[in-house]
Amino acid sequence: MRILLVEDDRMLGDGLQAGLTQAGYAVDWLRDGEAAVAALSTESFAAVVLDLGLPKRDGLSVLQWLRGRHDATPVLILTARDQLEDRVRGLDLGADDYVLKPFDLDEIAARLRALMRRAHGRPEPVLSLGEIALNPAARTVTRAGRAVELTPREFDLLHLLLENTDRVLTRRTLEEQLYTWSDEVDSNALEVHIHHLRRKLGNELIRTVRGVGYMVSTGAPAP
Repeated sequence: MRILLVEDDRMLGDGLQAGLTQAGYAVDWLRDGEAAVAALSTESFAAVVLDLGLPKRDGLSVLQWLRGRHDATPVLILTARDQLEDRVRGLDLGADDYVLKPFDLDEIAARLRALMRRAHGRPEPVLSLGEIALNPAARTVTRAGRAVELTPREFDLLHLLLENTDRVLTRRTLEEQLYTWSDEVDSNALEVHIHHLRRKLGNELIRTVRGVGYMVSTGAPAP
């Protein structure tokens, strides 16, 4: 899942980007509020990790702008322990959660998983479809109870498809959620990952909707 990190402190931002990447997220890092608004105007993210004390445009202004355009992207605010008023205002402006500095990276990752579960209306921590079960926290996949080894990118693609069961995802949507600005993406990379997932998990799992994209479905696969 692709995350937008907006944090102007270079040491903190570098640690967050590295830690969240290790936790399995594709992380794009920006250092000011104006750049965040520009990115959110044109691209899609699974969640935003937003510091409040940003240059050019503060975090609360970015949040207010985002919710003003009816964008429901989950937002996790980073805030100092003594900024109670800003935390309250942030929640009132539409933030989904906040974490106090200093924080633990495991807590950030866990809160992001919880935010994305709520965003998809899914209370259960494990995604299941037929024989397939995916655990986002442990980053494990099983088929009929047996572990299946996936590459990090295959896992992320399956996670994205399962989060959107019965919904067709376009190639552009999939690539936006899987890759950061710094990733070099081969033209056929998505098709290669789809092929590998079908080989490991069954050809019937992922449907190709010609001219549109890919999906997983609770119904019977198309003939």
